[in-house]
Amino acid sequence: MGSLDLSSGSEVVTIHVNEAKNLLQSGYRYIDVRTVEEFEKGHVEAENILNIPYLFITPEGRVKNPEFLKEVSSLCKEEDRLIVGCQSGVRSLAATADLLKIGFKNVHDMGGGYLAWVENGHPIKMEEPKKIQEPAIVEDKPNEEL
Repeated sequence: MGSLDLSSGSEVVTIHVNEAKNLLQSGYRYIDVRTVEEFEKGHVEAENILNIPYLFITPEGRVKNPEFLKEVSSLCKEEDRLIVGCQSGVRSLAATADLLKIGFKNVHDMGGGYLAWVENGHPIKMEEPKKIQEPAIVEDKPNEEL
């Protein structure tokens, strides 16, 4: 699809969602960089998937996750084969560029993000809503006479 040159000499390679689907089936790991809330509403169905937000939504607007690179580095090796995706392709492009800058080698940006994935009819998964256990209600009943 396209690429973005980086000063390090690496470039971001953006791939179509169909190619991403094939690579995921061949063992690539998917990193969804959307917020946890976005992820839980629906995400790419993949065998090996991580949700590590690149940006947080705050009252002041979107703020870059200061721990993003550290979190990815703690869960992935520089040689791991990775596909990075977001909602529409903007955050994943920036996240992929950052990963390449710190030495990750086999990282691809999924062009169009989750929206393009859905648009192309690929499988999605939704997280089960977290259930809050309500306390059992115990009614005080008078003892019935027999």
